Amino acid sequence: MSPDPNASPATELSVVAPTFKERGNVAELVRRLNAALTGIAWEVIFVDDNSPDGTAAAVKEIAARDTRVRCLKRVGRRGLAGACIEGILSSAAPYVAVIDADLQHDEKVLPAMLAKLKRDADLVAATRYIAGGSAASFSEKRGAMSALATKMTHRLVGTPLSDPMSGFFMMRRDRFDEIAPRLSPAGFKILLDIVTTAGPKLRISEQPYNFGERFDGESKFNIQIGVEFLGLLLAKMTGDMIDPRFIFFAIVGSIGLVVHLAVLYAGLSLGESFRAAQIIATFVAMTSNFILNNELTYRDRRLKGNFVLLRGFVLFCLIGSVGVLANVDLASFLYGERSVWWVAGAVGAVMTVLWNYAMSTLFVWRAR
Repeated sequence: MSPDPNASPATELSVVAPTFKERGNVAELVRRLNAALTGIAWEVIFVDDNSPDGTAAAVKEIAARDTRVRCLKRVGRRGLAGACIEGILSSAAPYVAVIDADLQHDEKVLPAMLAKLKRDADLVAATRYIAGGSAASFSEKRGAMSALATKMTHRLVGTPLSDPMSGFFMMRRDRFDEIAPRLSPAGFKILLDIVTTAGPKLRISEQPYNFGERFDGESKFNIQIGVEFLGLLLAKMTGDMIDPRFIFFAIVGSIGLVVHLAVLYAGLSLGESFRAAQIIATFVAMTSNFILNNELTYRDRRLKGNFVLLRGFVLFCLIGSVGVLANVDLASFLYGERSVWWVAGAVGAVMTVLWNYAMSTLFVWRAR
């Protein structure tokens, strides 16, 4: 079929902007992209995780007037990495960029990044930590955490990135397609995942930029992002042999183990029999694990609403009943043989964690 002579020029650059509660920022981002990308055939794809503030509606209102603006609304899925992957895969342009919708990333460096891609790079990472870049807008606490995370990344996985925590980058679409099936949709640090998954054959260049102030809304940075970052590092240290979601579950299980042992110790101190104390400790640990897994491990499949949460918890308890019975019986047997309460309790708790992970993934937080 011959091309339509009246058609618009083929899109050269797709800019992917993941959003969650960013209604007040979308119009300004489009305006800034329009000013920065003069002479470039571009589009912006807002990937919205069903924001309750009407972000998707705001994007669609702009898209009705500007064909360069698209909205990809995700329902039942959550997470920045997954949003970036879906947004990039939905594009047809030879070059793709990922930028935050909060306007802290400087869109004015996009043309320079595109020029570097065309010249001799597969990926251009925007960085705050080389000459010409700045993270002056960081608070002292966030700056210290970013520096610590950067040092950990360099030491543990040896990435060449000066700013591995950055979420602002541009790359060739064909190179992304090669590694997309191996990327994890869970987590926030998609750039680090791309670079470590692609390996040394990926030609990387860097572009300094000044990290700005948030234009509207609130920062999404919290303890969950930190835990997910640690999970991603551990996964990359094992060569992706262990899925990050299992690592997150294991971290939650470790917290549950501490809760379990603390409650068990308290019960024994109050004069309860070991069997009774173990049952109570198991129930408390199971409850804490359910809550933390819903908020962290399965945040992209998070259960919401009182009825849904109650149903999920009941199912979580029912499918874990076999593990609980084995936990109590095994721990009681070991305690009777050795009388070392913490060893018996820990072995029983570990059995429950393993059983709950398999059943939770299959039934409670199943993919929709």
